Amino acid sequence: MGPMKNHEAETAVEAAVAEELLNAVGPAFGKLRRSSLLEVQDPISPKDLSRTLVLNVVLEIAHDDAREVTVGAVGAHLGVDPSVASRMVSDCIAAGYLVRAASQRDGRRTVLHLSPAGEELMARFRRHQRSAYEYITADWSEHDRLELARLMVKYVASQEALRRP
Repeated sequence: MGPMKNHEAETAVEAAVAEELLNAVGPAFGKLRRSSLLEVQDPISPKDLSRTLVLNVVLEIAHDDAREVTVGAVGAHLGVDPSVASRMVSDCIAAGYLVRAASQRDGRRTVLHLSPAGEELMARFRRHQRSAYEYITADWSEHDRLELARLMVKYVASQEALRRP
């Protein structure tokens, strides 16, 4: 095989490896949330883990959009039916993590805020996420750990930019 054929074969192998790697990304993301239940310091119960989805959305909307958070906004952000969003929010309220309040802009509307218990759960969840990341990547080089973190943050920022009109 001449030099040109060898280069073409290497390029074909690289393309096949890249294709396989890119096809593995979706399933890998699917496994991420499930693996966050690892027994690390200060574990989060499965029920509270699901509640953090709603609490995180409430925090994101309030922070990123600087607007009042309603049940409808939570549903739209999660891409779920209003009745599903209402049940999810009601569960968080019953657990003591969210509170309803009258809107300061329109007294006819009800808005959502994290309670002190909700703020503590989210702080604990953030510590849990970091502990899980550090545990999973414990045998990685510092460069690889930071590079994955940097790329994940970049990926999420790009995803958020696509959602904004």
